[in-house]
Amino acid sequence: MEQGVINNKIYVVGHKNPDTDSVCSAIAYAQLRTQLTGEKHNARRAGQLNEETQYVLDYFNVKAPALLTDLRVQVKDVALRKVEGVQGSLSIKTAWARMKEQNLKTLPVTRDGKLEGVITIGDIATSYMDVYDSNVLATARTQYRNIATTVGGEIVTGNPHSYMSNGKVGIVASSRKLMAEFVEPEDLVILGNRKEVQQMAIDQGVSCMIVSTGAEIEEGIVEQAREKEIVIIATKHDTFTVARLINQSIPIRHFMSDKKGLLFFKMRDYVDDVKEIMMKNRYRDFPVLDNKGNFLGFISRRRLLNCRKKQVILVDHNEKNQAVNGIEQAEVLEIIDHHRLSSIETMGPVFFRNQPVGCTATIVYQMYQENGVEVTRTIAGLLCAAIISDTLMFRSPTCTPLDEQSARKLAEIARVDVEMLAQAMFRAGSNLKGKNAEEICFLDFKQFTVNDMVFGVGQVNSMSPEELKEIKAKVEPHLEKARNAHKLNMIFFMLTNILTESSEMLCAGQEAREKLINAFDLRAEMEELHLKGVVSRKKQLIPALVEALQQ
Repeated sequence: MEQGVINNKIYVVGHKNPDTDSVCSAIAYAQLRTQLTGEKHNARRAGQLNEETQYVLDYFNVKAPALLTDLRVQVKDVALRKVEGVQGSLSIKTAWARMKEQNLKTLPVTRDGKLEGVITIGDIATSYMDVYDSNVLATARTQYRNIATTVGGEIVTGNPHSYMSNGKVGIVASSRKLMAEFVEPEDLVILGNRKEVQQMAIDQGVSCMIVSTGAEIEEGIVEQAREKEIVIIATKHDTFTVARLINQSIPIRHFMSDKKGLLFFKMRDYVDDVKEIMMKNRYRDFPVLDNKGNFLGFISRRRLLNCRKKQVILVDHNEKNQAVNGIEQAEVLEIIDHHRLSSIETMGPVFFRNQPVGCTATIVYQMYQENGVEVTRTIAGLLCAAIISDTLMFRSPTCTPLDEQSARKLAEIARVDVEMLAQAMFRAGSNLKGKNAEEICFLDFKQFTVNDMVFGVGQVNSMSPEELKEIKAKVEPHLEKARNAHKLNMIFFMLTNILTESSEMLCAGQEAREKLINAFDLRAEMEELHLKGVVSRKKQLIPALVEALQQ
């Protein structure tokens, strides 16, 4: 039985090092698409939330989206072959019959849903072809009910659930003297209708008698066997047939590949890694388990060819370096953004909406209006907060009249005061107590590529000059270490004062300072690099830096 694709979710996600816009826009747009299509869309975040964003979510009582760190295809995206597990006590014959009936090459052996091992057609063929000594049924702890079923018989007396744990298997067709020498206590004997031979077997203390050819068994023999707890199995098969079939009653656990030596996969394993392991190990089927060790199904090479890519909608970015890892393996359905066009490539055409506004949330709000979908109070609050954040409460040069109009209207729906919410958000965002330099550097950080040059820009916004000085003292000595650790050619950090609408720039990397000075025509002798009127990374800093780097 084929199990359908388990992971059929559509993710809506912003960029790495998420800010308030990327998170709130993802939540709002996921809800909009769910309402419009009837298909569940799931908001996700691509990194750790910053203090400002966490404050906004808490303020509007919204749970933070789950973390999405990789879009590569996982085992959970592959159709598994669902096979019901069997117990290890099942006989070889029964297992073989089930595999033929269901056209299976491998059977999972489970107990209470947990995998114990697997038995393959090759294992069963080996069990038929190999030569085993007469103690094999006892060695394998074979149940008497398995033996009865396998030889086509029925249990006349004795406990069908008990095991043969000692003794050998023998055919009794000799004289009483030879029989006395051959048969030992707890043996299993195959015999016919001779009463004296049956009596001899009981006297010798065998554990089981298989009476062949449908021979009649006298009540006295049955009664003695019952008293001595000897199992009697009656079958219509002749002695030769019984002897030929009996080894097929051995439980499959005796021949199975134990879990300890098996290669198996978990649902969250990545298909790339699975393929590599499969190439080195030429098995037909590989078990898939959940985190508790429960067997879920089999995966094979053929099924990997038909696996479904993860479906994703990107908001607030269209640059590969800023996207969730593995984006090249995902199916990008839509992009909603307000940044410059960049390096995301798709396999086919997608819905791409990019507008020159100050915030993605402004676009999302427009789409609610265009589709006639009511904006709830909570969604309105999230979108309003996102616009306040991205436009620095309308102070950023990226802010358009549409951004401010949208924020004011959303504030009415959410019943919040724009100025008060902005102050609380910025205060929360600039409260970096307890965070180390590395954490501060990458709270709001974006990476860019110009030709072969890779650089990154971090930013902290604050309404307090004193706080910005404290942050500078902590971050500046760490920048070179951060640049090397993240393999960047240059790194820049903006200390943005919201009230004065200016930024002090910190930088590290060969020629980073020179490029910054050239980009903004600053005096080379300046000790501190202050950029008056520069508060926007996207519209003011990045274009100037890119131009300077290209020269």
